[in-house]
Amino acid sequence: MGLTSLSGEKELLVKIAEGDKQAFTTLFNHYQGFVFGFGKRLTRSDELALDIVQEVFLKLWQSRKTLAGIEVFGAYLNRLVRNHSLNVLRTLSRQIQPEQDLGLAEIPEDTTLKQIDYQEIVKVVAEVVDTLPPQQRLAYQLCHQQGLKYEEAAEKMQISPKTVHVHMKYALARIREHLKRNSIGYPALIFLLLREIN
Repeated sequence: MGLTSLSGEKELLVKIAEGDKQAFTTLFNHYQGFVFGFGKRLTRSDELALDIVQEVFLKLWQSRKTLAGIEVFGAYLNRLVRNHSLNVLRTLSRQIQPEQDLGLAEIPEDTTLKQIDYQEIVKVVAEVVDTLPPQQRLAYQLCHQQGLKYEEAAEKMQISPKTVHVHMKYALARIREHLKRNSIGYPALIFLLLREIN
């Protein structure tokens, strides 16, 4: 998969640096296919490539404040994926017997592994949000989709920040429970996006 920049990418990176989760989701949706494909090409393993997707985007979110200063994000992401993939391979090589020669073709590939369809997860989450009680749904939309602080959401909803917190707690618990109940596996990144961050 080719590496194509997003329209307005610089502005998007600035928003992410400010903690905008919706902007981060846009970045993730655009680049996750490239990260998976590049990671798989380097490791020759679906399983390792999925791990790389999780780790790379978690690292991007955790270091988001530095993203605004990146001039060419594509080159930065390419280097990040390459370095992380090589670190994974080095770690794997230390775990096998010293006399075994690590050839990339010998890295086990889990052929039964079902690739996680991130878009499908986003769709399922949206469907669950639609079933939430009105106040929970509004709290989720304001805090997680629009990135408002509890205090800002409380003003719009004309309730206390503590009540917003309660609505968010129940909304996120319901979304996570629905995903588990329907046996939808979701990576650490989705946990991050479904975590209370305020």
